[in-house]
Amino acid sequence: MSEPSGAPPIESVDRALQLLTVLHDGTELSATDAAQRLGVAASTAYRLLSSLVYRGYAVQGRDRRYRLGPALVPASARALTAGGLRALAHSSLETLYERTSETVQLMVLERRSIRFVDGIESELPLRVGVRTGEKMPAHCSAGGKAILAAMSNADLDRLYQTGLPPWPTAKLTDLGALKRQLAQVRQQGYGRNQEETEQGVSGIGMAINGVLGQPVAAITVAIPSARFTRDHIDECLAALSDAAAETADRLRGAVAVADAGAAKLPAESPPDTVVAVHETNPEHTTTASVTRVACRMEGNG
Repeated sequence: MSEPSGAPPIESVDRALQLLTVLHDGTELSATDAAQRLGVAASTAYRLLSSLVYRGYAVQGRDRRYRLGPALVPASARALTAGGLRALAHSSLETLYERTSETVQLMVLERRSIRFVDGIESELPLRVGVRTGEKMPAHCSAGGKAILAAMSNADLDRLYQTGLPPWPTAKLTDLGALKRQLAQVRQQGYGRNQEETEQGVSGIGMAINGVLGQPVAAITVAIPSARFTRDHIDECLAALSDAAAETADRLRGAVAVADAGAAKLPAESPPDTVVAVHETNPEHTTTASVTRVACRMEGNG
């Protein structure tokens, strides 16, 4: 698009629109970046970006960079049925299972808990069982930690204002300890669970980011603790990273196709079952019973 000639009627509005154009192209900006692009002081750029955030046209991440906000993202990019998510992620789960031979699972965050929405169980004699449809506290799960790590401390304070929900084998019992561990998760890029969901069960998990750059789900590899060695973790991490990236790519592609009206996501769940990072309905965490049969372990990543 060619540049318009002459001075803009309202310079401040024109500057804000210039920033929107950049954000709409998928570019992320710091206040300094925006100031350099516009040729203005950093304080001016910050005020413009803050106005865009106020109206939902931009969002600021933990790294203090700004990206396109929900006000300019189509509804199809902000909501996805659980069935649609399973359809997008299942082939990645299959590949992840083939590469690791371990149980792999897909989960979403529901307030302070994670819910398992899909999984493939290992065929090894000693294995972790899938728990599709079940829930447990997010702060105990590798995948739950990967999703929680994208939240700000203020969001975590609001989410856990009554404390961490109890769980029999939980190792994190206060919000301060959770925040410290989430800082490590952000640094290393994945969540880790070592016998926090159940004795004998460990795992690693990575978040799947949606078009807004925030997690909409997580994929985990659930591993019996006897095989939870550094070498095996490293092997699984490479496969897990590929699976999370592939699913995120499919999600973005499906949104683009849906917006163009060329296709619709498969729906295996009721239309009102929506995958979201934050839920507003309160939930009550209960302790799930665990059954062991021979060498099969019921647990999760």
